[in-house]
Amino acid sequence: MLSGFLSSAAVGQTVQGPWQGKPQPIPGRVECELYDIGGEGVAYHDKDSINNGSGKLNPANGSYLNAFRMKEGVDISYTKQGGIDDNAYNLTPPVMGQLYVGWTVPGEWIRYTVEVKETGVYKIGLMYTSNKDGALALSVDGKDIAGTIRVPTTYRKEDTVAWRQWHHWNKVNAIAEVSWSRGTHILVLRSVSGDMNYDYLEFTKIK
Repeated sequence: MLSGFLSSAAVGQTVQGPWQGKPQPIPGRVECELYDIGGEGVAYHDKDSINNGSGKLNPANGSYLNAFRMKEGVDISYTKQGGIDDNAYNLTPPVMGQLYVGWTVPGEWIRYTVEVKETGVYKIGLMYTSNKDGALALSVDGKDIAGTIRVPTTYRKEDTVAWRQWHHWNKVNAIAEVSWSRGTHILVLRSVSGDMNYDYLEFTKIK
């Protein structure tokens, strides 16, 4: 059982469910910033209650991107130009203005309600950065699907700008496989190691 993960019964009248009432569709991309509503211990577990991106790194100025879910504990930012996320050290160029989850530390998790359109086996891709040796875990309906999943580091020693090590983007097309049945499911992404940014998980049917 995930540390800090509470059932709906344990939180009484706490409202929970998919972001804006719409489960994210599979096949397709699960956008990591569009996690469920419900707050700490229900929709996510974060080691601090401050959103270190929205409203802090990105000051609230009326911009949708700067203020996205700024009152929640999950740390969210977005890809920026000017040599930040559009740098020469990317392994996969990111889309600019794309929201992502960052400031991850071990033990944090995020919950997603998804709607699977077709029963089958799906490969899982990940768009991410990892300043160190990245590791995560995924569960479906409370069951771990692949143990600890390790992804290649995006650290580049030739980049001498220290803070930019968190902005070298990469996409791995198959970090694991999962068998889905048609219908609504709960997907949980857990950080095993820290220093990672998560843009999206991509589910592609292979059989």
